Amino acid sequence: MAELRHSSSLGSRSSSSPLRAAGDEDSSSPHVHDHSPNGGDDEDGRPRHPSRDRDRPIWFHSLFPFFGDDPRVSPQKNKISLLLILILAIASLISVYGIINHLNAPYLCKKDGIVLNCPHVKESPSPWENPLSATTSWKPCAERRIGGISDLPPENETNGYVFIHAEGGLNQQRIAICNAVAVAKIMNATLILPVLKQDQIWKDTTKFEDIFDVDHFIDYLKDDVRIVRDIPDWFTDKAELFSSIRRTVKNIPKYAAAQFYIDNVLPRIKEKKIMALKPFVDRLGYDNVPQEINRLRCRVNYHALKFLPEIEQMADSLVSRMRNRTGNPNPYMALHLRFEKGMVGLSFCDFVGTREEKVKMAEYRQKEWPRRFKNGSHLWQLALQKRKEGRCPLEPGEVAVILRAMGYPKETQIYVASGQVYGGQNRMAPLRNMFPNLVTKEDLAGKEELTTFRKHVTSLAALDFLVCLKSDVFVMTHGGNFAKLIIGARRYMGHRQKSIKPDKGLMSKSFGDPYMGWATFVEDVVVTHQTRTGLPEETFPNYDLWENPLTPCMCKA
Repeated sequence: MAELRHSSSLGSRSSSSPLRAAGDEDSSSPHVHDHSPNGGDDEDGRPRHPSRDRDRPIWFHSLFPFFGDDPRVSPQKNKISLLLILILAIASLISVYGIINHLNAPYLCKKDGIVLNCPHVKESPSPWENPLSATTSWKPCAERRIGGISDLPPENETNGYVFIHAEGGLNQQRIAICNAVAVAKIMNATLILPVLKQDQIWKDTTKFEDIFDVDHFIDYLKDDVRIVRDIPDWFTDKAELFSSIRRTVKNIPKYAAAQFYIDNVLPRIKEKKIMALKPFVDRLGYDNVPQEINRLRCRVNYHALKFLPEIEQMADSLVSRMRNRTGNPNPYMALHLRFEKGMVGLSFCDFVGTREEKVKMAEYRQKEWPRRFKNGSHLWQLALQKRKEGRCPLEPGEVAVILRAMGYPKETQIYVASGQVYGGQNRMAPLRNMFPNLVTKEDLAGKEELTTFRKHVTSLAALDFLVCLKSDVFVMTHGGNFAKLIIGARRYMGHRQKSIKPDKGLMSKSFGDPYMGWATFVEDVVVTHQTRTGLPEETFPNYDLWENPLTPCMCKA
């Protein structure tokens, strides 16, 4: 009895662990006896294979209970087991493929709503450059034409002539010119060299040939669109083209599709032979046109539109002076500070200032935008909402705090591209105190050097454009065509140097938190902007081609 109790207790202890229980099935155990009449055989007299069963791990029997040497197992159950093995094998292959594909995938940021998520890059962060591994997967390729040969019809088979006024400032005019080439291509029409409209606000009389290299423009696009310098001689009444309603196509919707031009504009051009399109700001969409048309617009923007050599040379001189201001080569930052009186007024945002300043601004807004101003009672709530949504320009002081939090030292050389700042030196004081090395083109160049360029406002804007484009870091403070074109061009040309686009919505929350310490603020700024440095972004519906030319205009390296 004592021996029996001892055997029972060992059995109960061994059964408490699945692994112990599985191991106790070994026939070598002194407490396991074979009572079958055939010794090592099963009930039917067939020899058992304890060693083969023992060699299979427990998980095998758990996953494939029907797969074994027992002939009693039905063929149907064997098929199920084989099917499970096949599914596992396919899943393993897919996983391996996914891992390899992820490792070899180009660096691409993806939008999740309004948040931009980018793959992690194992490189130490630099305030001046994006990680090298993030800038070698994409390259510009808009200069390539599909097929590589001209598909222009003979000159006598053109559908007619298209003429546009490029309105607004330099960068708005640039976009209009790119769109005009694309529209002429869509309709197989000849483009008359666009006229830069003499805008009442800009007070400028610049012509196309005063700012851009016309010969290069026409020659570079000769296989895409036929472009002529002037209205054909056979059309005698040129004044009619500017004034006659019969010669003007109006009511073109914003961001119109390519098909709209084919259905509504092309028939009139065929009928009249020459037609003006007016107005022509943002009159061609992005997702509703063929990708080759978008690629053509990039070809115009980044390759065909070149500033005159004297503008390029002066800009290079300014860049060189920025990099050597201290006697030693150093990087520099370009800051597009959009805080002019007109921008502050148009934003309808509220800014810190004296009561007298606020009264004058209210009077200015009522005069310039009477319909939006109404009686002014609704503006306070509207201003708070716009600030939360990130639709208010950053003040110079706010820009200074953000840049310092990003790690830029007091000695940073900063080129400021801006009109006259609202509030003058008082408003600029916080920025200048934190970064005293602020300069403009007027500080870098003598009055005589800039005299030639002062004849045309767009020439001065072109100098700012090029100095910002070639900077080591570009920082924008508000939207606009200038910033969009700069960021897009820097993305297209290599995106190694950073292009910082502050998240004004999230920053407004941090600025408005009276209990936030400096260390917490620095962490917020760094985390918020680590994916807002001008790297390529995945395109999305209604994306802006000028700011993000990735999908149609760039290729995997």
